[in-house]
Amino acid sequence: MKNILYVLLIIFFSFSIITCGSKSSTSSTTSSDNTTTTDNTTTTSTVSVTSYPSDSDTSVSVTPTIYVTFSEIMDPTTVTTNIWNTTCSETFQVSSDNFSTCVKMSNFPSVSNYNRTYSVIPDSYLSYSTSYKIRITTGVKDSSGNSMSSLYEMNNGFSTDGLLVVVGDGGTILTSSDGSTWTSRTSGTTSRLYDIEFINSNFIIVGQYVLFRTSSNGTTWNSFVTGVDWLYGITYGNNTFVTVSWNGNIYTSPEGTYWTKRVSGIINPLLDVSFGNGNFVISSSQGMFYTSSDGLTWTSRTTDTTNTLWDIIFEKGMFVMVGSSGSIRTSSDGVAWTSRTSGTTIDLTGVTYGNNTFVAVGYSGTVLTSSDGLTWISRTSGTSEKLWGVTYGNNIYVSVGDSGSIITSSDGISWSNRVSGTSLTLNSVTSTQ
Repeated sequence: MKNILYVLLIIFFSFSIITCGSKSSTSSTTSSDNTTTTDNTTTTSTVSVTSYPSDSDTSVSVTPTIYVTFSEIMDPTTVTTNIWNTTCSETFQVSSDNFSTCVKMSNFPSVSNYNRTYSVIPDSYLSYSTSYKIRITTGVKDSSGNSMSSLYEMNNGFSTDGLLVVVGDGGTILTSSDGSTWTSRTSGTTSRLYDIEFINSNFIIVGQYVLFRTSSNGTTWNSFVTGVDWLYGITYGNNTFVTVSWNGNIYTSPEGTYWTKRVSGIINPLLDVSFGNGNFVISSSQGMFYTSSDGLTWTSRTTDTTNTLWDIIFEKGMFVMVGSSGSIRTSSDGVAWTSRTSGTTIDLTGVTYGNNTFVAVGYSGTVLTSSDGLTWISRTSGTSEKLWGVTYGNNIYVSVGDSGSIITSSDGISWSNRVSGTSLTLNSVTSTQ
């Protein structure tokens, strides 16, 4: 009987060894050097990645050097980036559109920190006020030839800094990232520059005998057409650029390069143009304004005033138009307008919206604010100069005017004077936001 039990125990023990061996043959093992082997065929490396810019960073320069640092020594030949085009075909990727396309780099990754840190520089400026993500694919391998066990990708990404740009008389162009310190840029013209807008990731300027000077970075400017007209305002809507002139002319373009003069039959100066709710609206003198759905055919209209209507915007689902003698009018469709009480008889020449607040500016340093565009409150600006333009960007309001005056405010209520470095009149200001 004991012999029988002994034989049974030997058989059972042998079966257990075979069973355990069978299970272990399909399992993965992790070694002390953070590598994992699966099915005795694939070895991967558990590597952590840090980056600069970091995830959720804001106000990043548009000319950054981008770094990634690995927790292990990596094989430099496997850390690659695209220097030829914008396809996401390499292992070190930066993208603003969820990796449908990737930023073209100017160089292959530079290596430091004993093959742990890799840096790249974009081939051109990143876009202002734009979110980007960094991705490292599993094609990257460590020094032992083990692939990363999973890709690295930012959750939120980093966002680039915004830019404020001012234009004025004498071809003046000034730029700033904070509204406090301003840098003069070369425009290539001495003409008066009347308006600047940021449209489709490009700054566009119009002015006296200058049709367009465009720039994607605010530093380098390209001139398209000169000697045309006294252009006062420009906007974009319905896949069409529209610019208007002091001489009553209207020009349109589908892409912003080739322009067609439209027959308007207008003799009044055209001062600004905006687009909203399917309509272009042009502000003019003597209480006149003009509307069009396509930018080609225009209808002349009148308000209940003979005041000059200097500036117009479309924000919060409505047009807001300001003018001489404290005139403020609002409209949902650009056709029917309602007069609002401004509390002043001083000429208002500019209006903007940002941070849930409308701000209007005008002669004698006048500043008004409104939370809804309907009820307005007078504010102290700290200047007596005529203010011609106003914008909101980089979490700050900026207004510009005569004698090179620039004032800024974080809330639209308390304002500070800034040094522009010029005594020339500044006519308009815009931002990338």
